[in-house]
Amino acid sequence: MTRIAVDCMGGDYAPEEVVRGCVLAYKELGLESVLVGEESSIRRILHKEGFDGKLEIVNAPDAIQMEEAPSNVLRKKGSSLHVAGRLVREGKADGLVSAGNTGAVLTVGKFIIGSIQELDRPAIAVALPNPKGKTVLIDVGANVDCKPHHLLHFAVIGHTYAEEILGISKPRVGVLSIGEEEGKGNELVKETYPLLKASKLNFVGNAEGRDIYAGTFDVIVCDGFVGNIILKASESLGFAVLHMIKEEVEKSLLAKLGALLIKPALNNFKKKADFTEYGGIPLLGAKKPVIITHGRANAKAIRNAIKVANEFLTHHFNERLSENLRSLIPQEVKN
Repeated sequence: MTRIAVDCMGGDYAPEEVVRGCVLAYKELGLESVLVGEESSIRRILHKEGFDGKLEIVNAPDAIQMEEAPSNVLRKKGSSLHVAGRLVREGKADGLVSAGNTGAVLTVGKFIIGSIQELDRPAIAVALPNPKGKTVLIDVGANVDCKPHHLLHFAVIGHTYAEEILGISKPRVGVLSIGEEEGKGNELVKETYPLLKASKLNFVGNAEGRDIYAGTFDVIVCDGFVGNIILKASESLGFAVLHMIKEEVEKSLLAKLGALLIKPALNNFKKKADFTEYGGIPLLGAKKPVIITHGRANAKAIRNAIKVANEFLTHHFNERLSENLRSLIPQEVKN
């Protein structure tokens, strides 16, 4: 039985929604959590929920605030996030979920839990919807300044994610650029291209911005600076489109009648844009699963984040990633 350490004090609706999410994961999925945070508050919420199951509570009286510098988590050893990270590092928990300060979660993942041996840096991946399925975009914020070999590693991470978690055979890999022709892009892209071409990945060339949601690539690689801007813009656009549709529907009776006919399609679209359905985004390459969920995460999102962490364990993701880093990158490229 796997157990996921959950930072109960991180997020806008902590600890109530976080604890409720842990209860949902236990009741609905049979997944155990280690609830890390202010013990009396956690017990009060569990009592309020009428929960009599056995979930371990680890007291952590301090918390990392959203506005704090991420590096503070390394000094605040009594914070719920630091304690949760130590539990994972010491093998007392099998993964970490947090809706707290994203930079602090990354810091815990990188410096407390650590990366797998073959990897310089872990990266954040997100599976974005396209008409044919999903496109993995990596990195979306863990590494702002990158070198070509980092992007090569991200490509292998994305390839492994697409194969093992999304079930995509021989995923098509591209590097994000401003033109599809070889030689287009900034220096980072130009220097990364030959590394990807020499690898054993299914590298098909440069991807442009229009390819992200078109389904022409299964994995698109970029540095975390660019990737994070794309991610935040995409999230904003999704909610903006839904809001504009709602405004137009309310303008006339005919529009309202038409909306009733397409309501199932609108609900499906909303579901694709709803972060609570996905639970969170993974920091891939850490020694154990680290799932970063939205700061506004509710109980449903926490439940799904715990589910995602468990999926990475049951799919033996890190073992497959280590194998791919050794087999898909030729020795001459590594050197």
